[in-house]
Amino acid sequence: MTRLNRRHLLLGGLATAGSAAGLLLFSRNGATAQDLTREDVLFDPDNPELGNPEGDVTLVEFFDYQCPYCKANHPILTDVVAADGNIRLVMKDWPIFGAPSVRAAQLALGAASLDAYETANATLMATEGRLDDALIDEALEDAGLDVADLQAAYQNDRNKWDGLIARNGRQASILGLRGTPAFIVGTALYPGAMDGEALREAIEMARS
Repeated sequence: MTRLNRRHLLLGGLATAGSAAGLLLFSRNGATAQDLTREDVLFDPDNPELGNPEGDVTLVEFFDYQCPYCKANHPILTDVVAADGNIRLVMKDWPIFGAPSVRAAQLALGAASLDAYETANATLMATEGRLDDALIDEALEDAGLDVADLQAAYQNDRNKWDGLIARNGRQASILGLRGTPAFIVGTALYPGAMDGEALREAIEMARS
């Protein structure tokens, strides 16, 4: 689990990404050396939002539906967000573990077109073990979602959702992320899983 220290704090000045200190800094004009802005990362208009859309802190997770650490961390994350009530949660689909991860992300984003992203996201995060098409379909159908409808919705908005997935991957690369999960709380980067205490502390840091 990620443990917080002063190196995670936003100190201002020039941008760095992917350092061992786990520090995400945006320059005063909001851009990194590779022209990645705070708005690009935190406020992509296509990215589905959970939690409180008007929350005073934005919490971002880069994740993969096959990542065991993402899955184990998800109930902790959602419990913290729900208990706080003032967190805007941005789940950045970053499918890096092969074709099943890509398909799961596509169907979840198709669900977003049908206003059902939260259900699809929670359902896929609750799956166990490696994914395959049959497991993905069974889980989503058991949650009351029609896989054919999700696939059609994804195809109808394919340019939008493929563009979002590509942007998420580019952002992860620029930020130096080496795997999932990775969190941004406010403007500080925390690679790796975070327990409830660490998440709450990071949120307090962002508010201060």
